[in-house]
Amino acid sequence: MVAGGGSAPDVILATEGLAIEFKGFRAVDGVSLRVKRGTIHALIGPNGAGKTTCFNLLTKFLTPTEGTITYKGRDITRMKPADVARLGLVRSFQISAVFPHLTACENVRIALQKKRGDSFDFWRSERVLSALDEEALRLLDAVGLAGFAELPAAELSYGRKRALEIATTLALDPEMLLLDEPMAGMGREDVDRIAALIRSVAKDRTILMVEHNLSVVASLSDFITVLARGKVLAEGDYATVSKDPRVIEAYIGVGHG
Repeated sequence: MVAGGGSAPDVILATEGLAIEFKGFRAVDGVSLRVKRGTIHALIGPNGAGKTTCFNLLTKFLTPTEGTITYKGRDITRMKPADVARLGLVRSFQISAVFPHLTACENVRIALQKKRGDSFDFWRSERVLSALDEEALRLLDAVGLAGFAELPAAELSYGRKRALEIATTLALDPEMLLLDEPMAGMGREDVDRIAALIRSVAKDRTILMVEHNLSVVASLSDFITVLARGKVLAEGDYATVSKDPRVIEAYIGVGHG
């Protein structure tokens, strides 16, 4: 009964006929998506394909004109972003805007306090704070930032800031992570580091990502959905979609290789 909204046990996130219209323009037009539990699923397409709009619908920053969104068999179409995040569906960089003047450790600690329902205060007992610090350091180590715990976030390189954002997102212990162009603006060394981090994070989570870097998509993704003009153009693994004549035409037609 996957066609009826993703109630199959292996489908964690599903959309049915998802659409949004802005003044007569359908930016997303009848998208039906199935994201399987435990996979890395990429959403790709040429500029203007509707990828970011689709992402904003999934994370509830936009409300669809038509269609439904189901997460773990539950209709979340009309839910607020914070309520969806509490269910375990978290968009990286959504919650975690890094505080530049706090250290990397303090940034992660704030996210841990949020998960516990604590207020963002800094006068709690040393025992409570040191327990949070221990968990924060474990998360920083997981994203390759163990040596930068006491450095203010503003002093981190761009790639390491993104790694810190992922650490603060992981502090919320999401079951599914949505990554919006995680490699944007990165040099090769940072791309390789973040790709390795995503692979590591995906071991016990589901990941849906929008990404322009097709070599990253090729190396990371289990399954790919290609959008063009707001519609699903093709689906499958990289070998399948990269050979699809419609996909080649969509990319080459707008100057993408």
